[in-house]
Amino acid sequence: MTPADLSSTVARAVRRAVEDGELPAEADVPERVVIERSRPGGVGDYATPVAFQVAKTVGSAPRHVADVLARRLAAESGIERVEITGAGFLNFTLASRSAAALVREVLSRGPRYGYAVEAEPFCWAPTAEFRLRAVHEAVVRILRSQGREDGGALPGVAPVARRDGDVVAAYGRSAATWAVLAVPARETPQFGAGLLVQDESSEFFLVRYAHARAKALGRGAARLGFGAEPGEFDAAPAAPAAPAEPGEAAAPALLRLLAEHPLVLEAAAHHRAPERLTRQLVAVADVLLDFQHCVLPKGDEKPSAAHRARLALAEAAGTVLAGGLALLGIDAPDCL
Repeated sequence: MTPADLSSTVARAVRRAVEDGELPAEADVPERVVIERSRPGGVGDYATPVAFQVAKTVGSAPRHVADVLARRLAAESGIERVEITGAGFLNFTLASRSAAALVREVLSRGPRYGYAVEAEPFCWAPTAEFRLRAVHEAVVRILRSQGREDGGALPGVAPVARRDGDVVAAYGRSAATWAVLAVPARETPQFGAGLLVQDESSEFFLVRYAHARAKALGRGAARLGFGAEPGEFDAAPAAPAAPAEPGEAAAPALLRLLAEHPLVLEAAAHHRAPERLTRQLVAVADVLLDFQHCVLPKGDEKPSAAHRARLALAEAAGTVLAGGLALLGIDAPDCL
């Protein structure tokens, strides 16, 4: 079960508890259930305050609502354990999902991994207001990817400090689009020389470069005569007999980010906040660039099952970057 699956599973449990009379008929069944990763020192993998949201609409104690939902959710496949903490927070430990299954799903879905439906590409007719168009197009693409209606309450947009034509001419459409989407729509975006710096100090460069590196790893593997094959990774490897290869320790973090990507898209759609997606892409790119160093064989080393699994994980991360950039309306070149 993915975090996005967990969100819909909890919403379904609320609805069925109301239908079966375990919760009052007037209880509000939320359209979206907020699922958050447990904080350090917390209980389980993920947590939700949904019991407080439901309890408020019926005048019940959140703990009672949490008890009702916990009994139902404990029987769901994919959930290993449900615990209640505080006044009614539900905490979940998910059944472990194999790394190979996750990577295989990402690669099979391609750039549309994380989509709730098979949305069609979208682009409005050009308008004079570059930032307004960039933000609203990105929001509608993300909404469509989650099966939501176009438009609705689109966010208000603060104007850029310079004329639109000057911004696009100075920085290029892709870089200018990143700058206006990387901050909340009501905040003023910042433009400067750092936006076009060709190193990892520029988040715009970092994300596209990481995608290009994933493609380069695939080309390098092909020259060495091997391809990607999803495999397993140690989630928390014990102290190895031999030092781990540089980058190998990044695999668990990369797998976690890929697993959470559908939840990020769902949250970005709910809040109409493309900046949530930009932050996710930066996190994936940062970890992928650490991980890349252990993907290809070195020296006289022969390609192994471990190299094929690492290549599959790198390609999956590159796929997520390409899909995220497409939702933002930014190109993802194979070479950079």
